[in-house]
Amino acid sequence: MTGADASLPLTGVTVLEFSQAVLGPAAGLVLADLGAEVVRIEPAPDGDPTRRLRGFGMGYYPFFNRNKKSVVLDVKDPRGYEAVERLVGRADVLIENFAPGTMDRLRLGYDELSERFPRLVYCSLKGFLPGPYERRTALDEVVQIMSGLAYMTGPQGRPLRAGASVVDIMTGVYGAMGAILALRERDRTGRGTLVRSALFETAAFIMGHHMAYAVASGEPVPPMPERVSAWAVYQQFTTADGAIVFIGVTSDKQWGRFCEAFERPDLGSDTRLRSNNDRIAERDWLLPELERMVGAMPLEEVVARCDAAGLPFSPLARPEDLFEDPQLLQGGSLLDTAFPDGQQGRLPALPLAFGSGRWGKRSDPPTLGQHTAEVLRRVGYADPELEALAAAGVIGLADADGERRRA
Repeated sequence: MTGADASLPLTGVTVLEFSQAVLGPAAGLVLADLGAEVVRIEPAPDGDPTRRLRGFGMGYYPFFNRNKKSVVLDVKDPRGYEAVERLVGRADVLIENFAPGTMDRLRLGYDELSERFPRLVYCSLKGFLPGPYERRTALDEVVQIMSGLAYMTGPQGRPLRAGASVVDIMTGVYGAMGAILALRERDRTGRGTLVRSALFETAAFIMGHHMAYAVASGEPVPPMPERVSAWAVYQQFTTADGAIVFIGVTSDKQWGRFCEAFERPDLGSDTRLRSNNDRIAERDWLLPELERMVGAMPLEEVVARCDAAGLPFSPLARPEDLFEDPQLLQGGSLLDTAFPDGQQGRLPALPLAFGSGRWGKRSDPPTLGQHTAEVLRRVGYADPELEALAAAGVIGLADADGERRRA
């Protein structure tokens, strides 16, 4: 394929992605970044609806679809279904995250395809794994409410979803991991298998340590804003110039360095504050004193003192601040990306280093139908056939410059 790199772990693996929104595309993104040829099957004539979403949805398509190819076709048309059959015959992995029963109605469910294509790894991503809820439709925010994650995030009586689609993304990552494991098993057995992951079970997994706390403490779990921290100093402070900075002191050695860095030998020598548990007992007066101390300094000075002391700290950032973050820039963690509408931006790479390298961008998010002709030629379609299918509205082609056209 164009941009293929033999050094990438999944080079030579072909993935068909039937997906929408975040969940399925997140799984496909992981496999694509690792070197697989990921072909998104988008519905004719207009493609993936996330291309046109507004609000926070504006970021879905540009972020989750680099290193992929776009094929536009009508799976419900017998001629489109025939094209999909040919593609499945050459695929290693199929990813889908449609509502329960959708793929079966399209005759693309696991039971039907696995009989004809026994080597196919089928990755199905849903709201729920098998059980009493499995026919329900779910969303990231739904399972954050169901699992207690929203309860833990907001203050008492004000549940709040996390500020990113963390459950969608993590479920997609688990799905990609399952697909890779299934490919490894296929190397041994010669057969593919069904891989499933789901939003609710992922959210429950995220909540596991809070569930363990409930067992260990024997008490109801308080939401995070009202928790009693395991560390005496572990909170946000407001600086003299109105900025917010988080500072954590998680060991007695760090406490000594904190007192030295902030020139507070009186606190360092105070016998009431020798251990972390001692400091927790003295929080009623200690924390207001630290708030006054930090509040008298500008952010730049607080950051310099914390950095010199080797403390866990961070000023409060917004998403747009990450574009200029020196760690991300110098570490190769931001990838220059051309959006389908022509805009340019830098978006995060996979948070993995493999050996001495990182996996990057081989191609930008595709324009609608950019690879329809290329991919279908590979499974035996001649150009006159493609033109006829495009004229009938069964497939969507793109001009040489990548813009969608209709014959």
